[in-house]
Amino acid sequence: MAFQKIGFIGLGLIGGSIALKCRENDPTVKIYATAHHLETISTAHEMGLIENDHLLALSAFSDCDYIFLCAPVQKNIEYLRSLKTIIKPSCIITDVGSTKSEIHKEVTSLGLESNFIGGHPMTGSEKTGILSANSSILENAYYIITPTAESTKEQVEEFKSFVSSLGSIPMILDYEAHDFATGSISHLPHMIAFSLVNLVKKLDDENETMKTIAAGGFKDITRIASSSPVMWQNICASNKERLLSLMDSYIKELDTLKNQISCDDTDGLLKYFQAAKDYRDSFSLSNKRSLVYEIYLDLDDEAGAIATIATILAKESISIKNIGLIHNREFEEGVLHIEFYDADAMYLAEKLLLDKNYVIHKR
Repeated sequence: MAFQKIGFIGLGLIGGSIALKCRENDPTVKIYATAHHLETISTAHEMGLIENDHLLALSAFSDCDYIFLCAPVQKNIEYLRSLKTIIKPSCIITDVGSTKSEIHKEVTSLGLESNFIGGHPMTGSEKTGILSANSSILENAYYIITPTAESTKEQVEEFKSFVSSLGSIPMILDYEAHDFATGSISHLPHMIAFSLVNLVKKLDDENETMKTIAAGGFKDITRIASSSPVMWQNICASNKERLLSLMDSYIKELDTLKNQISCDDTDGLLKYFQAAKDYRDSFSLSNKRSLVYEIYLDLDDEAGAIATIATILAKESISIKNIGLIHNREFEEGVLHIEFYDADAMYLAEKLLLDKNYVIHKR
């Protein structure tokens, strides 16, 4: 990469994970950061992640090659206004926000289009903060890039190369197309998760029966309700119109389902559920576009079962990237999920385990 100094304004889960990967890729790169809390900076410095051990003024980022804005969208816009007169001409400012229209409009208003390329790593966790940062969460994740009208081909190609160096998959989108897509597959599902959890909380009895018996299905579809409330407060504000429109569409869809149930439309319900199942099943987790190499297999409920599988693979020098049990209603029983580093390892592992009479699920 043709840069020597990177700045991070905000250093939580995503910013910290990008910084970690940058450090892994090039131990000599100079990384500086500032954040809302001194503790964040102190922790990052103790980790050997950043050069500074104190909060920095924005003027300290004047000679950065890249500056990552990793605060909530409204704060990022404030930082843009301050950075305008500070940065060097060749500096590229980017962000990691999950909405793009608001910041792109401000970039245009400020005349910063030649210095800005929007970014959104499509990854994350319900956990927050620098201590939750993990460079592996960037691997095989789509990283949306939203150039401006004045972004040069060279700038975009360099940023794509940078994204690839993180282990992510770059995808270029218009910022408005990005906001509609992420509103549909990220923002709306979060609203549904938040509202469903609050509904169950209101409906639960004094013995917390629902909370006690909540199983895999409920926990799976509401896991994202544990995300940062402040972040989602900001997202609602920055993607308000699209989100309201999508919520209206969802309410209509829910009404359609409600009417079919009310009318005892058994044929309609079967078709409705089948259409949803078919579309969901087409989201193949082994899709080569996403570069995820994984298998799911039934596991005997006995001591040493996972160790046996690991031994079978180790004898053939197959490295496991990630392994863990999954319990949800997509599988009738718990299954073992194994992720590999490449397709060859996945196919060989699949053959070996099938030869040992393990049941492997296609997903």
